[in-house]
Parts: sequence; structure tokens; C-alpha cells
Amino acid sequence: MTKRLSPLRRVVTGHNEQGQSIIIEDGAPPRVARVQARPGYAMANVWRTAACPSNVHDADSILEHKGVLPPKQGTVIRVIDIPPEPKDPEELEKVLHATFRELYPDADHTKDKAVHQGMHKTATVDYAIVLAGSITAIMDEDETVLNAGDILIQRGTNHAWSNRSEGMCRIAFVLVDGQFE
Repeated sequence: MTKRLSPLRRVVTGHNEQGQSIIIEDGAPPRVARVQARPGYAMANVWRTAACPSNVHDADSILEHKGVLPPKQGTVIRVIDIPPEPKDPEELEKVLHATFRELYPDADHTKDKAVHQGMHKTATVDYAIVLAGSITAIMDEDETVLNAGDILIQRGTNHAWSNRSEGMCRIAFVLVDGQFE
């Protein structure tokens, strides 16, 4: 059995009536989505902004968020726990299909023509920060192993994530709305 990662903690700051800075929320993200067909996989959308620049006083709207993409001209930060990838290609296809169908239907999931069944792309600039474990970032022509502390800047490229290790991997993703031209 793969060791579970510690629970996520989201701390949100704000201002009191006198304009002083305070902590207005300290606890788990409002919702953690799981995929029944992929034990151990968990995705928590942590915060989003509806536009850039954003109003620093905007209310928390993360529970309204659906799919992988940030709002137009906005951002979203999410944390994903990724279990080791199944070794069996049919099982891998099953869990990836379920993951994209249930959580990321708006991603361009191009598995039929890809080097990995999880290949997808979005019109976003993504900052992927590995918090725990290791993960292989797969591109059309290259791949690299990322470890805790590594940061990948993903610029609208076709890519996939493959946990080829024996342990869990946790990655924080900041997605910034973008365009291809």
C-alpha cells in the first residue's frame, strides 16, 4: 500500500473592519475531488481569480470552478496527489479515461495520437511545483523526472504526467489563462 500524503491546509488572509490584516480561514480546501477508478488520486482546487488584475477583496469562488481551465483572463491554483501509475496499459487507459472524464473534460485529451495515454494540452501557462515525491513530465519528443522542489513551466504544450515511482507525488499547479496566438 502506498503511503498517503498529509492533508492539505488552506490559509486565507483578509482584513478586519479596521483594515488590519487577519487570517479569515484556516483549514482544508472546501472540496477535494477523487476518482473512484483511481485510488489515491485527489485534486483540490484551492483558489481562483476571475481576472487579472484581480480585486484583492473578491469573495472565494472556488466552489464554482469546474474542469481544468482557469476562468478567462484568470487563474486557478490546485494541488493534485498522484499515485504510482498502473503497469498494465489497459488499467492505465481505464484510470486516465476516468480521470479526464470526471475532473478535466475541458482539457484537449489527445490520447489516440500520443506517446502517453494521458497526453493533453490547454491554452494556459502553468507553474507546476513538485511538493512531494517524484513525477515524470512527458512531452511529444522529451521527458524529464521532477522531484520535490522542482518547478516546471508548461506553456500550452502537449504533455502528460507519469508517476513511475513506488510512492505518492504531490504537485501544486498555478494555471494562468493564455492563448495560442
